[in-house]
Amino acid sequence: MELQRIGKIVHGLGISTIRYGLALNLLEIGRLKFEDYEVDNIRPLVTASPPLAWLIARLGEKKFAGLIGVTEIALGSLIAAKPIAPRVSAVGSLAAAGMFATTLSFLATTPEAWQETHGDPKLSITGQFLLKDIVLLGASLLAAADALQAAESR
Repeated sequence: MELQRIGKIVHGLGISTIRYGLALNLLEIGRLKFEDYEVDNIRPLVTASPPLAWLIARLGEKKFAGLIGVTEIALGSLIAAKPIAPRVSAVGSLAAAGMFATTLSFLATTPEAWQETHGDPKLSITGQFLLKDIVLLGASLLAAADALQAAESR
């Protein structure tokens, strides 16, 4: 029985860490999208993505990066709103899951994600950077599930 109680405490701490770590990551990374160097950093990823390339052509790189930044800041804020608005938090978490699924697609569309000169294709530094989004996708789904359960119990 004691282990069960400890397990619930650790689970709650883990979910809170996931939620607010995810929110903080999105807020900070979103803020950086307004910096020129970050526009340069995302260029090879977004220009190689067929669904996003047309937006860049239409908006320009700087405005497109700003749009991504505003989106990330908004999602981070929505995810963090769980104590006062669990349904809103669930929507933000599910939208973040969609965003991370999109960034994971860059593994297939960005030539710089792979090093093919070393025999079998291996992830490059860019590919390794993108791979972490699997964890962020999972965190988004867990945060969404937790927020939906909180909304149901209200």
